[in-house]
Amino acid sequence: MSLLDYVLDRPAYGFERNGRLIAPSRREVLAEFASRVNIFTGRKNWLPLFAWTVTGILVIPLALFLIWHFSWPLFLIGITYSMVCLGTHGTIWLHRYCTHRSFQFSHPFFRTLCRNLVIKTVPEELYVISHHVHHLISEKPGDPYNVHGGWLYCFLADTNHQTINKDLSPDDYAQLCKLMGDTGVRLNSYEQYRNWGSLCHPATTMAHYFLNWSAWYVIFYFLGGHALALAIFGLSAIWAIGIRTFNYDGHGRGKDKRRAGIDFNTRDLSINQLWPGYVAGEWHNNHHLYPSSARAGFLRYQLDLAWLFIRLWSMLGMIRSYRDSKHEFMRDHYLPFLAASGVSTKAK
Repeated sequence: MSLLDYVLDRPAYGFERNGRLIAPSRREVLAEFASRVNIFTGRKNWLPLFAWTVTGILVIPLALFLIWHFSWPLFLIGITYSMVCLGTHGTIWLHRYCTHRSFQFSHPFFRTLCRNLVIKTVPEELYVISHHVHHLISEKPGDPYNVHGGWLYCFLADTNHQTINKDLSPDDYAQLCKLMGDTGVRLNSYEQYRNWGSLCHPATTMAHYFLNWSAWYVIFYFLGGHALALAIFGLSAIWAIGIRTFNYDGHGRGKDKRRAGIDFNTRDLSINQLWPGYVAGEWHNNHHLYPSSARAGFLRYQLDLAWLFIRLWSMLGMIRSYRDSKHEFMRDHYLPFLAASGVSTKAK
């Protein structure tokens, strides 16, 4: 068995039985969620509780904005920031860099700058480790956000399925740290891991969020007062909640919605969708086809804002290298498809 086979903390209902996915009931999923955010039953529950607390806190400025400062221009600014800025940054930072290392920064300063370019909403640990597992066994038992488990199974996956195993050996933990080693997250020693059940320490994690949020609130305040700051922080809650539903939608809600000439990866049910593609560069089927590529928008209409950011930073010398799989995609998938369809490829 490889480390990724047992790196995640199994829920009480388990991932599989006799090689088949255990699809828990709604009651079982909610009971698991309640037990995993209960800090009174053990300090090792701190990270999922913190992640949901952060999301809950963002609802406060949302309410204040809607009650005291609402205007349509500010709403449009806030929702654009939430969908485009947070979405694109999540693709750049959490997805293409922290997980897949599709590009490399030229200096640690630029890595830190990129990490904090937006309001922080997702702890790297909850995303990165589980996402490696997702790609290894996508839609199979053990996939932490297996679409066949249902909507709620995916929505609460960050708490129920994405935390790390609390009983890893010193060697396994050292190996796990390598998966997070270039993210800039200050990692626990093995003794601290045994105490807190996580790669990151609550003190440093909370300090990072406090400094990040304080800096961005001050910046937005000077740009437009409390009204602008509350609009942007508050509407960020929509992304922080909505991102938890993405994998369910991005894998066709468990149905085969792949289309010929658009979705070329056939190993799973992932699909390319216009909305996440345009607002965040998340052409999901393309990504599953070439997960280590810094570009996922391969066709002319597939705008990829995350890729444009990576290219810009590369031209500015802030990113030293990246991988681009467009040539392989065209050669191995798209041009053969056109040829088989009887379409001329001379102008492609």
